[in-house]
Amino acid sequence: MVSAYVFMSPVSSSMMAPTSHRIAAQFGVTNETVVALLTSMFLAPGPLILGPMSEVFGRQRVLQLANFWYLVWNFACAWARNERELLAFRFLSGFGGNGLLAIAGGVLGDVWRPEQRGQAVAVYTLAPLLGPVVGPICGAWIAEKGDWRWVFWAPTSVAVAVQLVGLLVLEETYPPVLLARKAKRFRKELADSERGDRHPRVRTVFDGADRKWNSIVQKALIRPFMLFFREPIIQLLGSYMAFIYGTLYLFLTTIPLIFQGIYQESLGIAGLNYIALGIGLSGVSQISARLLDVVYTRLTKKNGGVGKPEYRLLFMFPGTILLPAGLLITGWTARASVHWIVPDIGIVLVGAGMILNFQSIQIYIIDAFTLHAASATPILFWLYGERIRKASRYAKHA
Repeated sequence: MVSAYVFMSPVSSSMMAPTSHRIAAQFGVTNETVVALLTSMFLAPGPLILGPMSEVFGRQRVLQLANFWYLVWNFACAWARNERELLAFRFLSGFGGNGLLAIAGGVLGDVWRPEQRGQAVAVYTLAPLLGPVVGPICGAWIAEKGDWRWVFWAPTSVAVAVQLVGLLVLEETYPPVLLARKAKRFRKELADSERGDRHPRVRTVFDGADRKWNSIVQKALIRPFMLFFREPIIQLLGSYMAFIYGTLYLFLTTIPLIFQGIYQESLGIAGLNYIALGIGLSGVSQISARLLDVVYTRLTKKNGGVGKPEYRLLFMFPGTILLPAGLLITGWTARASVHWIVPDIGIVLVGAGMILNFQSIQIYIIDAFTLHAASATPILFWLYGERIRKASRYAKHA
């Protein structure tokens, strides 16, 4: 269910890419920076606010609210009358859509124990990476055959279906919120039975001395910035994740240029080459999903039954080899004299490298911080990550 939520955000952010110039032409936009903004404005700072808010109000409520916010404004994008309205609606829809990514990782950390978390996160991390593959394929055919407004209507329709199912089956998972609700129920029951005490002392293990509402909200909103500026792990992981995401979205715009410009394919046929990226992402994900927990369990047994988050980084070694190898093959062979399947092989390797890196760092951060962040170079954290992590007040007891 969580994967279904986070799948829609990258689909929406990337589906518009093949149609951006067509939309720009209709609105009379000639500035390439503005054209690029039509796609990138979806990358709004929603995670910085919605992620911490899920620790105050609960995962389920904020997840549902973020998805509802996204689908309302994404639907509004289809009715934009000029580029200013479209940019504004894209920003607002991205605020909710990207916020889903920050909340979903926390849900996985709430539900699964470390030794069971690998396969769940492997499935989950496939969604935000496979979405940018499905989106451009659909967007390319829409751009060639139909009205560009369907790039907004189609994902909104799916998001509505996900929202309805989620309302029925999605439950709260955040332990402090669950215990707070239980304590509130006990206090009410005790107050009813003990008439003289209207506020019996029933507290949870998560209750602190300062429980004023404004203090709770303030701490939740400030925590991501404190983690970033105080934690070397988060800073390094964020830099590497920025590189991976930058490479991914660079590919989203480069693939049509390669196969339309060099191989003279139509827009729809050129969009089918995104399948190569999907093969790399989904194929390797299915393999790693079955091995992540196995490797973690074996290394934990060798360490006397004590697991470490650094055990998750082993799969980054092949990932950091496959990613540059795929980039080299794609760039070196993208020529008219070379068959089109060869660049596609490079694209497959790029997808494989991305998913291995993404899965490893996602589980590492969930295990170490139970928060959302990004990645780092594997050799540094495989050899020295435990030492760096133990200097962190937030992750040293992981």
